[in-house]
Amino acid sequence: MKTRELGKTGLHLTELSFGGAGIGNLYHPVSRQDAMDALAAAWDGGIRYFDTAPHYGQGLSERRMGDFLQGRERGDFVLSTKVGRILRPIRDGSTPSNGFVDALPFSITYDYSYDAIMRSHEDSLARLGLPSVDILYVHDLERASFPEGGYEDHLETFATSGVKALEELKASGAISAYGLGVNEVGACLDVLDRVPLDCLLMAGRYSLLDRSAEARLVDLCASSGTAMIVGGVFNSGILATGAKPGATFDYGEASPEILDRVSRMEEVATRHDVPLARAALHFPLRNPIVPSVLIGTAKASSMKRNLATFEGDVPDALFSEMDELAIRS
Repeated sequence: MKTRELGKTGLHLTELSFGGAGIGNLYHPVSRQDAMDALAAAWDGGIRYFDTAPHYGQGLSERRMGDFLQGRERGDFVLSTKVGRILRPIRDGSTPSNGFVDALPFSITYDYSYDAIMRSHEDSLARLGLPSVDILYVHDLERASFPEGGYEDHLETFATSGVKALEELKASGAISAYGLGVNEVGACLDVLDRVPLDCLLMAGRYSLLDRSAEARLVDLCASSGTAMIVGGVFNSGILATGAKPGATFDYGEASPEILDRVSRMEEVATRHDVPLARAALHFPLRNPIVPSVLIGTAKASSMKRNLATFEGDVPDALFSEMDELAIRS
């Protein structure tokens, strides 16, 4: 699989990458064997960039991903995890209800300070069983994470304290890059206004359907040399399934207006004899700021299907016709 450099970091990412939320039991339980099979399908298909986080199953995703990657040459893959949450053991064995099923028995505390980021990095290495990660993302530093308030305080803590930990880790060679992993364009703008970053991991806001990141963020990344890894290219599923009843968009049931937009996108794709899912996978990679598109799945069959779908060209004319159907806000 082709690779692209992550900004000017010297890291080269495969154009498709593996997102580890699913193997952390996101929404439903996944057996260890199924998780290993999904990772193996990605590896066998040429993927060499893998992303995980402490939040995914309260450490479960990191443990499974580390088990899979152990024994492989460290220089043969790029690995990222995230900081901003500290895991603490729960003595009664219960787990918080946060979308992950049968997660490990740890509670979560948000903390974007210097000490917490250093601790989170070391804890992740222990769970992974690996000597290093290449990229650290500051995870979910956005308003949606703090519905009762506190976002500005966490942002201030990171900008005045936490970023120093990332700078030291990069200067020492412990990591090669750091960035922000969020779903909100506004959060990216807030952080980039105060802190230079190597990269962003942006989910769902730079897709064939949702172009929310285009208005300001894409140009800012280009001018500042900040790379953007793109996740959520199917917008919670609708660009993979099409505009069928019950299709999901942005973590919920798609509205009639969204269904209509996607139905018209399907018509364009059919005229060009291109699967809509292929167009969705290819769209972000048309922009030179995007080195990789993240695929999040816990099923080997789904990974193989996405890899097969990715193969093949998508004509420029298709994207030109799709432009008028996209959401911009």
